[in-house]
Amino acid sequence: MTAARICATDTKDGVAVIDLRTTRGKWRFLDPVGADLWRKVVSGTPREHAVEELVAYWAQRGADPEQVRADMNALGYRLDAEGLFTAALHPPARKTTQVRYVDSEPRPSARVRAAGHVGLATALVLLRCLPVRLVVHAARLAARLPGRTASPEEADAVCVAVRGAVGWWPGRAACLEESLAAYLAAALTGRRVTWVLGARFVPQGAHAWIATADAVHGQEPADRVWPYRAALSVESSN
Repeated sequence: MTAARICATDTKDGVAVIDLRTTRGKWRFLDPVGADLWRKVVSGTPREHAVEELVAYWAQRGADPEQVRADMNALGYRLDAEGLFTAALHPPARKTTQVRYVDSEPRPSARVRAAGHVGLATALVLLRCLPVRLVVHAARLAARLPGRTASPEEADAVCVAVRGAVGWWPGRAACLEESLAAYLAAALTGRRVTWVLGARFVPQGAHAWIATADAVHGQEPADRVWPYRAALSVESSN
């Protein structure tokens, strides 16, 4: 997979772009109007021409052309200054048939619980010591470990194991740490899952999780607002 630095999820509600060049990965959310400008420029239209095309479009619908031009130019300057007018990696659409929430079952084996602790420790070190683009590279290296695709039950088990390990950790472990830990724990036990960074728009937010072919795993029962859409997927290349 290409070592893209800009990744995006593109929906009817807008575009969410993650910039992996920043230390922790910076998200930028664009509403449908701003997303139109971003799409045009990324596809090759000069920024000034893209702005004028959108001015003409919205003027035909009754908007003040000067206000549209000012707003689009201001947004265009910001995105250009941040280097976000760059061809972005879009992961292939994944049909998710189920969101599986963390609970007390199944009980992981001792081997999986140990992998959960090692996975969490490794994830915490990587995310605290390396910029996120290098963390993604390390995750892709872990994808080369031998193994087979995890079953839904096996993916659930590593999520439960990681949650158990988090209970012993005195600091905070958010979705980024937990999902990477579960991805690494699965790899250590010879199982393959996909590590995903993505976003949603209503309500707006970014998230990280693991997935198998047809399910998202290990979610908090209190967070039932789905779907998030993938901007970056790291999976086995075997």
